[in-house]
Amino acid sequence: MTENHHFLVQQVGKGDKQALAALYRAYERPVYKFIVSRLNDPHEAADILHEVFMDIWRVAASFEGRSQVRTWIFGIAYRKVIDAHRKRSRVTVTDEVPETGDVAEAADAGYAAKQEAEHLRFCMGTLSDDHRSAISLAFYEDMTCAEIAEIAGVPEGTIKSRLHHAKKLLLHCLSGRIRGRAVA
Repeated sequence: MTENHHFLVQQVGKGDKQALAALYRAYERPVYKFIVSRLNDPHEAADILHEVFMDIWRVAASFEGRSQVRTWIFGIAYRKVIDAHRKRSRVTVTDEVPETGDVAEAADAGYAAKQEAEHLRFCMGTLSDDHRSAISLAFYEDMTCAEIAEIAGVPEGTIKSRLHHAKKLLLHCLSGRIRGRAVA
């Protein structure tokens, strides 16, 4: 698969639109999920996803193949997200909590899972951008510390440290929310 994706990038570099479409099909969903997890705005994430693939179209000819295609593409997305954060005058975090409904609904396992997901989303939102990126790439995209370090342009030890601290912060936040305390 990796060799096939390297070939596709080479073809994109030669102007092959079908190869770009194949890369898009392979990476659209994971890259979009990563962008949304960082920006919390599906519409802006869709715009940035488009920009990522436009950049791939423009710079594919310069891809040297020293990294995996996935790492290269997520690196482009990572830099686009950083640019989007810089363009924002300030990032707003909503403290809206969905209505809990009645006791019978709370007993429903589906509802409990929804609440757990809401707690996790809230706690992920309390992390710094660097910590949130490391967690998203490691656990949602199943990337290694080395791959994340390459994307972020930092040493692998820095990524390990970010993951360690982010997990501690998430545990503290989730524990507090589950016990009913407001933890920010």
